[in-house]
Amino acid sequence: MNALTAQTEIQTLVETYRQAVIAKDVEKVMALYADDIVSFDAVKALQFKGKTAYRAHWEECMTMCPGPHIFEFHEMSIVPSQDIAFAHWLAHCGGTNDKGETQACWMRVTACYRNIAGQWCIVHEHWSAPFDMVSGTALFDLKP
Repeated sequence: MNALTAQTEIQTLVETYRQAVIAKDVEKVMALYADDIVSFDAVKALQFKGKTAYRAHWEECMTMCPGPHIFEFHEMSIVPSQDIAFAHWLAHCGGTNDKGETQACWMRVTACYRNIAGQWCIVHEHWSAPFDMVSGTALFDLKP
C-alpha cells in the first residue's frame, strides 16, 4: 500500500468516526477499533483496555449529552506507512445537556492505527486537556 492510499483511507476512517460520534452511533464507533484498543481518554479512567471496557465508556458518554453533539476536528496531521499510521489534531467537542445548555471545550487528540488484514483500525487513542500545574485545574477555555 502506498502512502497516498493509506493517507486517504485514514482520512476516511477519521471522518467516519467523527460522523458516528455526532450521530451517537456507538456500534459504528466501536467497529473502527481493534479488539485490543488501549485508550487514554480524558474522562474518568486512567486507561481503557479492550473493546468491552471502551464500549461501556462510549455508551456512558453518549448519555451525558442528550442533545446534539459537537465534534469538530482542526489542524489534523496524518502520518501513514504501510501497516501503521498516527494522527493528531485539536478537537472542539461537547454537546447539549439536559437543560438545553451547550457545553464544549478544546481537547488534544493523538490516534494510532494499524492495518489488520487490509482494514485500518484504531489501536490507540489519547484525548487530553492541558491543566494548570499550581491549581490542578483543567484549562478547558483555551482556544487554538
